[in-house]
Amino acid sequence: MTQSAETLNFQAEVKQLLHLMIHSLYSNREIFLRELISNASDACDKLRFEAIDRPELFEGDSELKIRAAFDAEAKTVTITDNGIGMSREEAITNLGTIAKSGTREFFGSLTGDKQKDAHLIGQFGVGFYSSFIVADKVTVVTRRAGLPATDAVRWECTMSGNTAGAYTVEAAERAARGTEITLHLREDQEDLLSSWQLKSLIRKYSDHIVQPILMKKEKWDEEKKAQVLTDEEETVNQANALWARPRNEISDDEYKAFYKHVGHDYDEPLAWTHAKVEGRQEYTQLLYIPSHAPFDLWDRHARHGIKLYVRRVFIMDDAEKLMPLYLRFVRGVVDSADLPLNISREILQESKDIDAIRQGCTKKVLGLLEGLADSEEAADKEKYAAFWKEFGRALKEGVGEDFANKEKIASLLRFATTHADTADETVSLKDYIGRMKEGQEKIYYVTAESFNAARNSPHLEIFRKKGIEVLLLSDRVDEWVTGNLTEFDGKPLVSVARGGLDLGKLEDEAEKKETEQAADEYKPLLEKVKASLGERVKEVRVTLRLTESPACLVADEHDLGMNLGRILKAAGQDAPDSKPILEINPHHPAVQRLKTEEKQFDDWAAVLFDQALLAEGGTLDDPASFVKRINQLMLAVSGA
Repeated sequence: MTQSAETLNFQAEVKQLLHLMIHSLYSNREIFLRELISNASDACDKLRFEAIDRPELFEGDSELKIRAAFDAEAKTVTITDNGIGMSREEAITNLGTIAKSGTREFFGSLTGDKQKDAHLIGQFGVGFYSSFIVADKVTVVTRRAGLPATDAVRWECTMSGNTAGAYTVEAAERAARGTEITLHLREDQEDLLSSWQLKSLIRKYSDHIVQPILMKKEKWDEEKKAQVLTDEEETVNQANALWARPRNEISDDEYKAFYKHVGHDYDEPLAWTHAKVEGRQEYTQLLYIPSHAPFDLWDRHARHGIKLYVRRVFIMDDAEKLMPLYLRFVRGVVDSADLPLNISREILQESKDIDAIRQGCTKKVLGLLEGLADSEEAADKEKYAAFWKEFGRALKEGVGEDFANKEKIASLLRFATTHADTADETVSLKDYIGRMKEGQEKIYYVTAESFNAARNSPHLEIFRKKGIEVLLLSDRVDEWVTGNLTEFDGKPLVSVARGGLDLGKLEDEAEKKETEQAADEYKPLLEKVKASLGERVKEVRVTLRLTESPACLVADEHDLGMNLGRILKAAGQDAPDSKPILEINPHHPAVQRLKTEEKQFDDWAAVLFDQALLAEGGTLDDPASFVKRINQLMLAVSGA
């Protein structure tokens, strides 16, 4: 009790979030109770887990429970749990800061539209802060299990008056472990001061909570002509594990409500799968696909994952080993009948049982996605399109990470192509193969740093002329995909910007002869250009892949692709130093001019190379010299 009261200010982000929450989420104010009870349930789960190795933390009371109460005169609603509780430092960290990556991106994406912002806030996670939707003052008294009664802490924040945006932390005394949160309601929230109302909200949003949620019973008082509270308590929720119930006994609304608890999400899930697996391992899985990506999806080091239970006893809430990294957006529960209760993260990493569960969960999620993708139902197709928009880039990582399921993942991929010539990624590899030209034996693709760069790549010119569809790849992860996915359904994937162009049966004999004749005719010019460019190119040759551009750059068959090289360098990694091949279009006027040029040949050759480099998406090593050459050549042409 030696620590005095301390006044602290919220992070700027917390102040902004509180303001947005009060105004944007007000129409869904009921979620405050769901969030507080969900947090209380997590606190109970965490105590049960820590007490496996330290049973003394139960302090003689192993019956975990949550209580909800109200005081009509004081205008307060109180949620109490006997879970793990918090120390002073934990209270400051958990209640005074937002410990999430993606905070800046979150606030940058807010629009000012209350309805749209409500969904964004939901994606970010509202948790404890939702209290301020209905309360202008919140008091938290908490003691961590295992600490003496005198080491409790009192945390209080008022959202009105001169102290708005600040909170106080002081020492307190609390005999019972756990946390008590008291909401001092705003003037227009009196309807919550009702036993019937609170019980209705608990049954609506928190019926699936494993711990019993207790409230005092009411009885009719004849003298007061009103319902009055008694000292007898009753359990308001079902208090059993939803995932342990048969699927045909669970409604869609119950599944959705449980997702909001387990996923700490504001929106409903996109889809889910629920199954009991029996055999060498026995476990139950209830897995959800969220409808929106979390803000820390691209932080591969953030702990994501599944809640792990063993025989309905909570073990950990971020068992990342139960799901591969490329499926890190999946939320849900796995309840094993075989694992030991004292399993640790270290054991998780090496357990064959965990590997089997992981494989089973992975196949179940991929099967769920496959069902949506291949469904004839318009609603399912829309769901898959929504899934791909949110999580497609993460799923692409699986092509290189999950060899066993590579073919299945490849069938789930969606691409933009020259068929529609839009940035919408809607084409599957199966769709592409179904539209292949007669005699076409390969799946062609082009990679670039942006969609427009891919769509306007000079490498596509002959493909557009012949009506051959090409995949337009502009995500950084696409280089990873094409590096690991060499074929699909027996058709090799081939870059249009690599090696000598081989259209196979799509190239007629006349074109082949024309290329050979042009190579002989332009041999002196090719040698002269190579000598002029020197070490900048590996080779100079004639090509018929161009119909409009004078030249293009390609990578040799076994060299690193130019786009991948740029990506590696941008990431600070060493990329093998490989020189490009310059291919020229013998029918282009610029090349025809070069053939007869003597005086400024080196300038023309350098400009031809630099233009090809820019068109390919590269950057000039010496932009000033390029501009100077262009100006000189323009003046020379105008003078002529």
